[in-house]
Parts: sequence; C-alpha cells; structure tokens
Amino acid sequence: MIALRLGGLRSVLAIGAHSDDIEIGCGGTLLAIARANPGCAFTWLVLTGDDARCAEARASAAAFLPGVAPRLVLGGLRDGHLPYADASAGKDLVHRVRDEAAPDLVLTHRRADMHQDHRFCGDVAHQAFRGVLTLEYEIPKYDGDLGVPNLLVPVEEDAARRKVDHLMAHFATQRAKGWFTEDTFLGLMRLRGIEAASDSGFAEGFDARKLIMLP
Repeated sequence: MIALRLGGLRSVLAIGAHSDDIEIGCGGTLLAIARANPGCAFTWLVLTGDDARCAEARASAAAFLPGVAPRLVLGGLRDGHLPYADASAGKDLVHRVRDEAAPDLVLTHRRADMHQDHRFCGDVAHQAFRGVLTLEYEIPKYDGDLGVPNLLVPVEEDAARRKVDHLMAHFATQRAKGWFTEDTFLGLMRLRGIEAASDSGFAEGFDARKLIMLP
C-alpha cells in the first residue's frame, strides 16, 4: 500500500542525476523529514559526476542534515549521457541501492523533466519502486519545463534559507550558471509556498504518481 506520512519513516532514499540535484529538488523536505523522524536512515544516490562534482556531493551530504550523515552512493556515470550511455549500469545501481536501503519513501526527478539525465532517474525509479511511495521533485532550468505539482510540502523559513545558503556554499562548479542563484531557489519555493498556503511562505513541489488515503 502507498500512503503519505511525514512521520513514521524508517528509511528514505533520495536519487539525483547530478551532485546538487537532491538538495535543489527536495532539500527542504529532507530537512523536515529528518526533524520529524529521529533515527531515520537516509541514503543519497547520485548517478553521474566527475571527480570535482563527486567531491562536492560528498561534502554536501556530510554537512546538510543536522546531526545526520546520509549514506552516499556515487555512480560516477557520465554527465549528460543518460540514457544514451551507461543506462544498464545506472539501472543496476538503482536496483542495488533499492535492495540495500529498503526505503519507505523515494525522492527523485520528475519523469516529465526535459533533461535526459533527470528523466532517466524518474523512469528507472518508477520501474524499480512499485509499491513504494515515490515523489518526483522539480529542478528549475533553461528548458522551462516546470509543471503543476500535485503535492506540496510546506518548508519552514529557516529550512528554506539553510537549503539556499548550503547550495551557494557547496557547489562552486555551478555558480557560473545563470540560473544557479539564491533568488531562483527562494523564488520557486516562495511560489510553491503561495500555492500551498504555507504559514512560512515557502514549500517544495512534487509529482506524486500514486497515493491512497488511509482511515
């Protein structure tokens, strides 16, 4: 059965194509989950990355969740070449981590994302995690592919600002990109916060493919 609960989680798996994707797409939600679930195990899987980006992923994962160090798995596949190369290796990696982490909740990219690396993660997660609640996060970018999320997670203001400060501090390889700015990340969370009527004014948006309502 698939149901949505912020509390009661034992194992959470976050999947990102690139070193900064998890923090951008669901960083505020991960902070909320960690706060609501002491003792929850977190696994982060980053499929692509050269030495520099893998080093960023390690430093970020070690510093992001207060008092919690996620288990980080780095695939080291070629950035920008999924699924055109290494697709089988990427799928095998997701399945291996699935069996090791046994997650209650999976956070990954939208299957409607126009970046092929992102879309691959969403597609493989859809295949691998049938029967596990999977929420697909959004990444702002040049392509203009943001959709209309059907699930909104309110984010406390301190968590929203921690996420943005963390992104700017830990991903030097991305700072030259025009979209990688504080106002991009805060602006998207602010927009979703309006849609969620969030008390803090901030939220993150997800595509939830299948949910059931429990009594």
